[in-house]
Amino acid sequence: MMRSMQANLIIPWSSWWWLAGLFLVASGVILYWSYRTAPPGPWRRLCITLKAIGLVALAFCLLEPLWIGQRAEPGANSVVIVADNSQGLRIRDPGETLSRGEQLQRTLGNLSSGWQASLDGTFNLHRHRFDTRLQSSSDFADLDFTGHSSALMGALQSLKQRYENRPMAGIVLFTDGNATDFSGSYPDLDGLPPVYPVVVGNRTPLRDLSLHQANVRQTAFEDAPISIHAEVASTGFSGDPVGVRLVHADGRVLEERTLLPGQSGEVVPVDFELRPESAGVSFYQVQTRLRSEWTDDNPSTNTIEATLANNSRVLAIDRGPGPYRILYVAGRPNWEYKFLQRALHEDDQLHLVALIRVANREPKFDFRGRSGETSNPLFRGFGNQAPEEVVRYDQPVLTRLNTLDEHELANGFPRTEAELYRYHAVILDDVEAAFFGPDQAALLQRFVSERGGGLLMLGGMETFQEGRYLRTPIGEMLPIYLDSRTQTPALRPVRMKLSREGLLRSWARIRPTESEDQARRESMPPFRVFNQVSGVKPGASVIAHAIDEMDNELPALVVQRFGRGRTAALTIGDLWRWGMRNPESREDLNRTWRQLSRWLVTDTPEPMAVTVEPDPDDPSGAVQLSVRIRNPEFQPVDDAAVTVAIQTVPFESGMSSEADVSGMGSDVPSTASGETNQPPALQPLQLRAEPSATEPGLYLASYVPRLTAGYHVVATATNQSGARIGRAETGWATDLAAEEFRSLTPNVALLEEIARRTGGEVLAASQLERLAETLPQREVPIMESYSRPAWHHPGFFALAIACFATEWGLRRWKGLP
Repeated sequence: MMRSMQANLIIPWSSWWWLAGLFLVASGVILYWSYRTAPPGPWRRLCITLKAIGLVALAFCLLEPLWIGQRAEPGANSVVIVADNSQGLRIRDPGETLSRGEQLQRTLGNLSSGWQASLDGTFNLHRHRFDTRLQSSSDFADLDFTGHSSALMGALQSLKQRYENRPMAGIVLFTDGNATDFSGSYPDLDGLPPVYPVVVGNRTPLRDLSLHQANVRQTAFEDAPISIHAEVASTGFSGDPVGVRLVHADGRVLEERTLLPGQSGEVVPVDFELRPESAGVSFYQVQTRLRSEWTDDNPSTNTIEATLANNSRVLAIDRGPGPYRILYVAGRPNWEYKFLQRALHEDDQLHLVALIRVANREPKFDFRGRSGETSNPLFRGFGNQAPEEVVRYDQPVLTRLNTLDEHELANGFPRTEAELYRYHAVILDDVEAAFFGPDQAALLQRFVSERGGGLLMLGGMETFQEGRYLRTPIGEMLPIYLDSRTQTPALRPVRMKLSREGLLRSWARIRPTESEDQARRESMPPFRVFNQVSGVKPGASVIAHAIDEMDNELPALVVQRFGRGRTAALTIGDLWRWGMRNPESREDLNRTWRQLSRWLVTDTPEPMAVTVEPDPDDPSGAVQLSVRIRNPEFQPVDDAAVTVAIQTVPFESGMSSEADVSGMGSDVPSTASGETNQPPALQPLQLRAEPSATEPGLYLASYVPRLTAGYHVVATATNQSGARIGRAETGWATDLAAEEFRSLTPNVALLEEIARRTGGEVLAASQLERLAETLPQREVPIMESYSRPAWHHPGFFALAIACFATEWGLRRWKGLP
């Protein structure tokens, strides 16, 4: 805290020394003479002391003492007055007739008198207001309290930059302290003058329901690939039933829950699970209200909330364009592909493309085939048998399944980025390392580390160590160690068991509860094809164990991140046995394959030329749209023209329960039943993205949302000739009012910490006059020295008169002479 400058009292050499001494001697003689006949006692001594003090004070004035000190030089320093202009100040505290904003306007309205006029006599005053950003204000007449957020930290940083290297005496900050840009870590406040926060509003809790947060988590769990977690907080509604709804953008109520809030301030979690009806971007809203206000069943008259602006949250869910394409590569036909294909065929978001070797390469012998025949006899009589088209003996025979056209995989496993990067994941089953050429193995590693694809190796008889993947680019990606000393043991039964980590992964479970999933695992048959590995790499997670006859736990399913992608190793090679027991087991196996495949392609970038990502976390409220353009080899494209179309999908930002409670009645839409009234969709806004100066192939556009809504974005890129390179879509959601009204009680702790870090102090509005009086005496950048005669101060004479009057009164009271 800034300390006040202390003035020093000095006594200069004066020609009045002799007169002051003579006065004291004469006064002492007269004092002695007047009390010589008084009876001794405490009252006599007290009267003598009082009169002596008064005489000394008068004599001291004859010495001409001076007060010497420092004070702020008039007109040399500045004081900044900053006022919060956000919607949060439209709240009305209990028992108040004016809202917080109206009280603030009354405090700041009079510029010609009061504390502002006192400060203006010594300092240069600068006035600002802030909500999403800092703005200048001449007289605070433009305070309308319509700002969507309180960017308090951003405002302080702007003040720091704006008044850098200028003499600042202090910042008087009027706010409730509920900063929407405060993430828990304080920005660099060094260089700021003392901040004097003036708390707007009182700490009395207000009756309110609010959604503290609503988060979306996309999972590979088949029953609910989208999980929504919300937290409902209540103050003053303990025991009143509260409803929570999940509403689609078209107004349909998808699901509704009822909960009973506990004590005031307690947060109650609520979870929703859903499967979006279509791929791409979709928007939802989570709403909460008292059940009585939704059902109109005996509504209570005491259920008025302070505001309904924090009763909803808008969510954007992007499932990607789909379907996700997975390349399955097998060294021989097997039953695993049969069950895998059946499982993924039931999921319209997964497309399995297979490349299966039906015959190994064979050496050419004269006794094979007919005389002079160079083609493989397996293809005798089929297709064109021209020498340049036939499959020779020394080439493997491959078959392609579920390809898009006759050209896909026509030359076997992809050899270029353009061919391989069209897939989201690759599954290797019963295929040895020699199947891939050196360039193909390195390409597959880049597919995972740079492209961000997924890789799963299944435990066949020719994979892992038996497939000689040790010291190969593919083996380096696997989450397990391959040791040449580890040999595949004789076929012996093992059972699969989820690890503790696996129980926490929703995609690894296929039952909603642990007990049900445990019963399901106990019904699984023993497996007989198992690849033993020497260990698990650091950072990898063991999802499932294989339990052998000696109850040893061996890695069965291991996963890890590798570069931008992810890899997995399933060391069991005959998982198909599970689906052979009965129809229920077959469905469990199918579901397991789908969930494992969904996990494999999660977060994999789309293999398209254009991708767009929004960044809505800018404290100023602007959303940065990043568009990346790549060619089929995933190389950046720098000479494109990029257009971004933004379509607003409005939601209601809140519903006012009663205008005279929150002060927001005319600005917040309301409904009688609580149902969503969807505003009409707005026309798309066209923006042009500009190339980034820091990253090739990156194009940037900025947009400032003004509504609580969902925002659907379509980015289109064209080349120099005007031909379209590609398009991509995404979306995000804003909850401007929900964040602003996240807390209705002033955050005094935050303001106290800001004041402490800058050397200021937290004030009430009633202390502003004192601040105006004392601030010129506090330490500021530019000071001036001053001196004034101490005897000009009325205190000296008041002391002397008080001593004489008291002494006279005591003498009369006690009858002293």
